[in-house]
Amino acid sequence: MNQEKYNESLFNFIKNSPTQYHAVANMAKTLSNNGFIPLKEGEKWTIKPYSKYLVTRNGSSIIAFLTGGNRPWESGIKIVGAHTDSPCLKVKPIPEVENRGMVSIGVEIYGGLILNSWLDRGLNLAGRVTVLSLNDDGKESIFTLLLNYDYPLATIPSLAIHLDRNVNTKKVLNPQLDMLPLLDIIRNTNGNMAKMKFREILFEQVIKQHSNINIKELLDFDLSFSELQPPFFTGANQTMISSPRLDNLLSCHAALKSIVRSANGYIDKNFSTDVVAANSSAPCMIVCTDHEEVGSDTASGARGSFLSSVLSRLIPNNEDRIRSYAKSFIISLDNAHAVHPAHTERHDLNHAPFINNGPVLKINGSQRYASDCESSAMFRYICRCADIPMQTFVMRSDMPCGSTIGPAISSSTGIKTVDVGAPTLGMHSIREITGSDDPFMLFKAINQFFSMDSLPLEVLQ
Repeated sequence: MNQEKYNESLFNFIKNSPTQYHAVANMAKTLSNNGFIPLKEGEKWTIKPYSKYLVTRNGSSIIAFLTGGNRPWESGIKIVGAHTDSPCLKVKPIPEVENRGMVSIGVEIYGGLILNSWLDRGLNLAGRVTVLSLNDDGKESIFTLLLNYDYPLATIPSLAIHLDRNVNTKKVLNPQLDMLPLLDIIRNTNGNMAKMKFREILFEQVIKQHSNINIKELLDFDLSFSELQPPFFTGANQTMISSPRLDNLLSCHAALKSIVRSANGYIDKNFSTDVVAANSSAPCMIVCTDHEEVGSDTASGARGSFLSSVLSRLIPNNEDRIRSYAKSFIISLDNAHAVHPAHTERHDLNHAPFINNGPVLKINGSQRYASDCESSAMFRYICRCADIPMQTFVMRSDMPCGSTIGPAISSSTGIKTVDVGAPTLGMHSIREITGSDDPFMLFKAINQFFSMDSLPLEVLQ
């Protein structure tokens, strides 16, 4: 796989993953197609050496792993983490907002949106719905199904400058009033204004997309609006990528492609090292969890029990599991803030990442990132072995720092963790920008990590 093919794969993954539920479904499909055996949390597991498995939780988080040959308490586990969710507008349970024949949809703000970037866009609606179905034998069952309109269903119109002369100087958007996607205009017929019921419209779409299921009733939904326009290259020499949901589907895609490539264990002349992780001794794992944008403190978030539950079943003996943690290593992937061309003053210029200059090591003295000198040294070593450049990011001392899943999973397991990511402009905008070289370089770093037969553990002790 070369960079062109890799970016094409990334674009398709993002386009077909408007929500975390679609992202996880697409990841599970790719893994299954590459021989990963699906496990269910509610069933008994039989884990074998030199095998590959996947398990999901809540349809929005996924863990996949290669068991390797050695026992993990002897070799450790190589783990890569990311998050599946992105900032968005989540539809409220009773969403209809009608005003003079104009029907808008009430939404909640999910994550730290840049609100202005969502105005005047063609917005898609997608997510999951839970329905009551009727089986052939007349028995009722409850199903959860994916839904994706995949066309510009709604838009949030700006208020014209003629009606708000301060729009370019003092405009502050109110999430309750100004962020309502306009769904439709209802015509006045014979003086009567028809009422639009969102659930009825939604039910029709569910029936249309899942005609093979005898759906009796729509019980509930978890839907969100997202940018519809797919990723594209930009710049005079196509040096940049503009895309929705780069944070953090770029990282999920890198983790997915790396573990699939490691599982297949083939040799690729485009890489500096031969990949034989499927036959190596150390187990490999990817962990992609939901709800990072709102704190990760959920059953399917990084602060929940998902990872610890899987590791407990992979290594049932408590003593062996603790020994495994001490020899394991986690690379937490989440996008990093690249230097903005008009606002270089917003960075500590000694620690200012640039697009197309390699993966970014993220460090914070208050431990908003999990990196320390040992885990940072390990990542520097990985990049050196992969023959790719790397950069270092530290937030300005007079500005607050965001966080990642890194501190959440390292604090609950005690596993040495480093936080890294691809440099990105416009993070949390409806469209974000990274370099056309950056996704592939991040993939090469993760690929190098998974290809190592063993970790230089003396660095970590």
